[in-house]
Amino acid sequence: MNIKIALAGNPNSGKTTLFNALTGANQFVGNWPGVTVEKKEGKLKKHSDVTITDLPGIYSLSPYTMEEVVARNYLIDERPDAILNIVDGTNLERNLYLTTQLCELGIPVVIAVNMMDVVEKTGVRINTEELSRQLGCKVVSISALKGKGVMDAAEEAIKAAEEKKPVPKHPFDGSVEHAIAHIEEACVHDMPEEEQRWYAVKIFERDDKVMEKLNLSKETLDHIEKDIKAVEEEYDDDAESIITNERYVYIGKIINSVYKNKQKGQLSTSDKIDKIVTNRWLGLPIFMVVMFLVYYISMVTVGTAATDWMNDGVFGDGFHLFGIGTAQYEEHADAIGKLTGAAESAGNEDLLAALDFESEKYDADKAVTSVKSFAASVKDSDESTFEVEDEETLEVKNETITGKDVKDAAEIFVKNEGKPDDPAEFGVWVPGIPVIVGNWLEAANAPEWLSSLILDGIIAGVGAVLGFVPQMLVLFLLLAFLESCGYMARIAFVLDRIFRRFGLSGKSFIPILIGTGCGIPGIMASRTIENERDRRMTIMTTTFIPCGAKVPFIAMIAGAIFGGSPWVATSAYFIGMAAIIISGIMLKKTKPFAGEPAPFVMELPAYHWPTLGNVLRSMWERGWSFIKKAGTIILLSTIVLWFLSRFGWVDGAFTMLGEEEIGNSILAVIGNGIAWIFAPLGWGNWQAAVASITGLIAKENIVGTMGVLYGGGEMSTWAALASVFTGVTGFSFLVFNLLCAPCFAAMGAIRREMNSGKWTAFAIAYQCGFAYVIALCINQIGGAFTGNLNVIGLIVAILLIAFMLYMLFRPYKEANKLTKDVKIK
Repeated sequence: MNIKIALAGNPNSGKTTLFNALTGANQFVGNWPGVTVEKKEGKLKKHSDVTITDLPGIYSLSPYTMEEVVARNYLIDERPDAILNIVDGTNLERNLYLTTQLCELGIPVVIAVNMMDVVEKTGVRINTEELSRQLGCKVVSISALKGKGVMDAAEEAIKAAEEKKPVPKHPFDGSVEHAIAHIEEACVHDMPEEEQRWYAVKIFERDDKVMEKLNLSKETLDHIEKDIKAVEEEYDDDAESIITNERYVYIGKIINSVYKNKQKGQLSTSDKIDKIVTNRWLGLPIFMVVMFLVYYISMVTVGTAATDWMNDGVFGDGFHLFGIGTAQYEEHADAIGKLTGAAESAGNEDLLAALDFESEKYDADKAVTSVKSFAASVKDSDESTFEVEDEETLEVKNETITGKDVKDAAEIFVKNEGKPDDPAEFGVWVPGIPVIVGNWLEAANAPEWLSSLILDGIIAGVGAVLGFVPQMLVLFLLLAFLESCGYMARIAFVLDRIFRRFGLSGKSFIPILIGTGCGIPGIMASRTIENERDRRMTIMTTTFIPCGAKVPFIAMIAGAIFGGSPWVATSAYFIGMAAIIISGIMLKKTKPFAGEPAPFVMELPAYHWPTLGNVLRSMWERGWSFIKKAGTIILLSTIVLWFLSRFGWVDGAFTMLGEEEIGNSILAVIGNGIAWIFAPLGWGNWQAAVASITGLIAKENIVGTMGVLYGGGEMSTWAALASVFTGVTGFSFLVFNLLCAPCFAAMGAIRREMNSGKWTAFAIAYQCGFAYVIALCINQIGGAFTGNLNVIGLIVAILLIAFMLYMLFRPYKEANKLTKDVKIK
C-alpha cells in the first residue's frame, strides 16, 4: 500500500526543514500542473511506500494567492491519506488558523508543533496532550532544525493514514452552526460524509471557486442565501468575516487552556535583537555593513583565494597539490625577478642571457656560475632600481634593491640549483586542464582548428565562468545563512519603511530578495502582490538586483580593473537597490503606475541557528543550477563565439584566422556594427559590445565571452581587461550590464507574468534605457574628472540627471489628491 502524506503549514514555520529531514536526498522537484509554483515530493526515509508532498507555505485555504489555490486543489482533488500539519510553536495562535481549516477537510491530521526548544527557552509551556484532546488529533512536539521528533511525527501520520479516522469537527456559534448544517442538508448531502463539512463552510463564505465547482441551481442558492443573510444581519458582519472570527474565538479558548507563559511581559531574545537591527536609524546602516561583510568575505578573502586557485590553477597552468612547493617556488621566482632587474639596471647582458629560461639552450649550471659571479661583483651598499609590471593589473612600479638583496637572491637561486622560473619544478605539481588537454591534443596530432576550438573556445569560455564557482558558493552560503537565521525577513521590514515613503509597496522586497539567487523565481514571486500596478512595476525592476548569474561578471570587473575591491562588489548590490527605488519613484508619477501602494504584512520569525545541512543544501542547489547552465547554455555559446571569432575574410577569402587576425572575424564585423551604440558609455570596442549582447543569453556569458575574446593572447584575460578599461569605463560597463535587460529565460518569465506582449516590450525597453542613461552619466561625468572631458557628452549627462531629479522631486499627484480629500472631509 502506497501512502501519500501532505506536509502543510505557514511560511517560515520550518516546513522545508522538516521536509528535508524526512526525505533527505530522496526528493523530486518540479512544477505543479499548469502553474509555475514549485512542487516538491520525496520518499520518507526507510519507507519506500510513503510519499511526502511538500505543499507551498500558506496561511489559509482561501484562494487568494496561487500558492493557496495549488495547496487547496491538491487537498480537495487528490485527497492524500493524511496531512502532517507543521505548526510554529512560537506563533501558535496564528498557525492554528490554518489547522482549523485542515481539520474540516475530512482527512486524518497529525500536528507537529515545531521549535519547541525555542519555545521552552522563552519560558513558555505548551501542553501538547491537552492540545491533542481539544483538537481531536495527535499532536507531536518536534524541533525540525535539530531533527528531534521528526520521525515520530511521520510515524504518527502513517498510523493516522492507516486508521483513516478523520478529525472531529469543531463547532461554531449556534446560529452559524445551524446555517452550516442547513447548507449541508440542502447542497452537499450526496457527497461523502467526511467532505460535507468543508464544502458547507465554503458555501457559507460564498467561496467563488467552490460555487463554480458545485454549480448549484438558482433555487438552491436562493434557499441557502436566506440563512446566510440572516446570520450576517444577526452578527452585523459579512459571512467570511464571521467564519474568521469564529475560528479565532475557538483558537482563543484552546490557547487559554494549553499555553502558559512564565515570563509574561519580558522581551524575548529575538525582540531584544530586533530593537537594534530593525531600529529606525540603525536598521539600514547595519544592513549595509552586513552586506559589505558578505561581499568582502566572498569576493576578497575566502572566495577570492578559491577562485584564484580555479582560474590560475585548475583552468590555468596548474597548481601545487596541497600547496607543497608553493612557498619555495615563490621565493625562487622573487629571487629571479630581483636578479634580472639588477642585471638590467647594471646592463649585464651576460647574466641576462644566462637567465633566458625560454631558450632551448638554457643551462642551469651556467646560470648558477653567472649568478655567483654577478653577486660577487656587487657591494652590500649598492642600489639597483628597475621597473616591475603586475601580471594581472599591468601596473608598472619602480622597485629599488640593495646589493645585500642581490646576494640573498643569488643564494636562493644557487640553493635551488638554477631551476628555471617554472612552478612545475617545485613540490608536487598538478597541471591545469588546458595543459593536460593541450598535451593530449598535441600527442594525437589534432588539427589546428580542433585544438583552437577546445582550448581557446570551450575551455577558455566555460573555464572563465566556472572559475568563479568558489566565490559564488561562498556568497550563496552566506546568503543562505542570513535567510535561514531570520535576518533577511527583518531587512524586508526595514526596507518596507523606506519603500513606502516613495510610494512603493513593501511586498516588492520579497521578489527582490528571491531575485538575489535568480531573477526568474524573483519575477514569479511578484504574483503575491494584489495591486496590478505595483505588480507590474515590481516585475520591471526586480532584475536590477544582482542575481547569482551576475556574480562572476561583478567579480571579474572588480578583480581585473579595481584590484578585487570589496566596495565594487558591494556597490553593485546597492546600485541595484537604488535603481529599484529611483525607478519606483519615477514610474509612480506616471499615469499607468499611479496609485497608493498595497499594504504589506510579513511575519518576523524568531532568530535561530540554522543547521549546517540546510544551509549547505541551499548553497548547493543554487550553485549546481549555475554549474548546469555553464555545461549547457554557456558551452553552446562559447562554441558559437569561437566559430564567429576565429573565421572571417582575408583578401576576399573565407578562412580560419590567427590570434592577430581576430579583427577580421565575423564576430568583429557584427561587433563593429553595433559598437558605436556603446561609444558614449566609454566602451565602444567591438569585444565589449559583443559581450553585452551575449549576456542576454545568460549573464555568465559576459565572462565566457571575455575569456574567448581576450584569453587567447599572451596576457591573461584579467590583464587584457585592465589594459582596455579604465576605472570609469569599467564601472560604466559593470553598471550597464547590471541594470540592462536580463537573460532570455528571465525575459520569458516577464512575458508570462505580464501576460502582455506590449507590457513586456515596455519593461525590457525601460530596463535597457535606464541602464544606458546611468552608464552614460557615469562615463561622461567621470571622464570630466579624469582628463577625458567630452563637452557634448557632459551636457547630455547633466540634462539627463536634471530630468531624473525633476521626476524624483516632482509633486506626487495621488498624494495631493489624498490631501484634498482629507480637507474636504
